[in-house]
This record gives sequence, structure tokens and C-alpha cells, in this order.
Amino acid sequence: MSLFDLPVEELRDHRSRSVEPADFDAFWSKTLDEARSYELGARFERCADTGLRTVDVYDVTFAGFGGHPVKGWFVLPAGTTRPLPVVVEFIGYGGGRGLPHTHLLWASAGFAHFVMDTRGQGSGWMAGDTPDPVGSAPAFPGFMTRGIEDPHSYYYRRVFTDAVRAVEAARSHPLADAARTAAVGESQGGGITLAVAGLIPDLAAIAPDVPFLCDFPRALTVTDRNPYREVGNYLKTHRGRAERARTTLSYFDGVHFAARGRAPALFSTALEDMTCPPSTVFAAYNAYAHPDKAIEVYDFNDHEGGGPFQKAAQLGWLPGKLTA
Repeated sequence: MSLFDLPVEELRDHRSRSVEPADFDAFWSKTLDEARSYELGARFERCADTGLRTVDVYDVTFAGFGGHPVKGWFVLPAGTTRPLPVVVEFIGYGGGRGLPHTHLLWASAGFAHFVMDTRGQGSGWMAGDTPDPVGSAPAFPGFMTRGIEDPHSYYYRRVFTDAVRAVEAARSHPLADAARTAAVGESQGGGITLAVAGLIPDLAAIAPDVPFLCDFPRALTVTDRNPYREVGNYLKTHRGRAERARTTLSYFDGVHFAARGRAPALFSTALEDMTCPPSTVFAAYNAYAHPDKAIEVYDFNDHEGGGPFQKAAQLGWLPGKLTA
């Protein structure tokens, strides 16, 4: 694949045309207040049959949006007796929390690791266990258009709220050092990470890799690859509803959450990525408010991005942000 997006020199100055809703903060404040009216009720049940010896694993359930039960894993270095910095991870599009042995990196590096299942997903490439009990109006297959004609009913309102509550659940465990909490994720997980960074003011660090859900005005026109294309396919059928959909998406654009980011950040992007085009990632990066930020650029990669090289970069960067 050849380069298809803006030249890298222009990417470094690219700014989104996404218009922030006037009531953006009020919308999210009310949404989170409603979610917090339900008891968090985080339950951590020790798993004894994982076959793993170097980590201790807990099956987690907590109350997310609407008080709905959301699943997760909490993974600790075996025998942990003192609070550790905690890394909260969000999963890519279509995936779920999977099995515990797929989440060994951060505990192996000496962190507590909380993995949030994504409601209604977990059937595309890694299994999940959290249903989405909220229905929606007619939608194109996938998740991008579920409830897209009203921000209150939009699918990602529930997911982003779940993510904030996941951080709160992770911090509630006695072996998690709440003051040293980081959020990480790839693709959809990176987009969720940016949302959390904009909604939780006291994270210690974030690391969004090839983040999805950013710079919707450009993303919907510069690539015809799913998941962004789901929106175009919906609007092909539901003619005349584009402006309504764009308004809804503006409440969920990673660019606007990035403008509220208050933690050091390590981004990544790939210049041949047609799933999450680099201009959309740079739009979020350039809007990111905290001055301590960096972005790794992978010149010849598609949506796989840096893969293990980016994990190595995170392993070298994150400990310095989570020191006591």
C-alpha cells in the first residue's frame, strides 16, 4: 500500500474541523452523574483454575452505564501484598476481554492490570462476556450507528461511561495505587483511552495506540474502510440524516476529549493505516492539552501500527510516569 493521507509534515500541523458542542461538558457531567447514582459494586473473585503461576487473576464485575453489569479481569504479579501502579486497558473493535493468559504483559512488568470487557462486543476476534441490554433504532451491522441520531442513545455513550467506571473499579481494589493510574488501548481501545483522559482529571498517564473515534469529519470522508464506513453505509440508506449523525458524533470525538487531557501521553500512528488514518490520529494528538506528549510514527505499517515495538516503547516510557 502507498501513502494515502497527508504528508507527514502536514500531519504534524493538522487540526480537526470537528465542532465541539456547546453543551459538551454538561452532557458528559450529567451522563456520569447518572451513572454514579448506581452503586459501583465492584466484585473481585479470585480465579483458581487459570493454570498461571506468575500472576494472580480476579474475575471482575462492576456497574457501568445504567447500573448494567460490566465484566473485566484484574491481573496482579503473583503474591502481591502492597499497592501497585495500575494500568487500565480498553479493547479494540469487536473484541472482548478474552481469557486471562492473553493479558500478561503489564503484570509481568510489575503493574496491576485491569482489562475492561466492551459491552455487546467480544464476538469478532476475542470473546467477551458483557451484553449491552440497551436496544437502538435501526442500525447498520456493527456498532458505529447504534443510536446515532441522538447523543443520548448513541452506543458509545454507554461504552465511554463504562470506561470511566472501570477506572473507578480498578482504583477501588486495595492492591491498586489509585494515585498512579494509567489508561492504555489500541484502535477502539485508544479512542476509549482518550475519552477517559478527557473525563477523569487525575490520571497519571495515557497511551492511545492508532486510536479510533477521532476527527469524525475527516475520518468519514478520507477512508472507505470499516468501521468508519459503517456510518456512510447507514446514511446511504437513511438519506437526509447526515447532519443529525454528525451532531451526535461530535459528542464522542476523541479530538474534544484530547483537548481536556491532563496527563502525559504517548500516542502512536501508522502512515499506511486506512482504518484509523494518520490525519485523524494527529488531529487528536495536536489537540491534546497536556504539554508532556509524544507520538511514535510507523512509516510503512497499516492498522497493526507498531505492534510489539510500540509495546516496547510503552514499557520504556510508562514506568517513569508512574513512579511514586
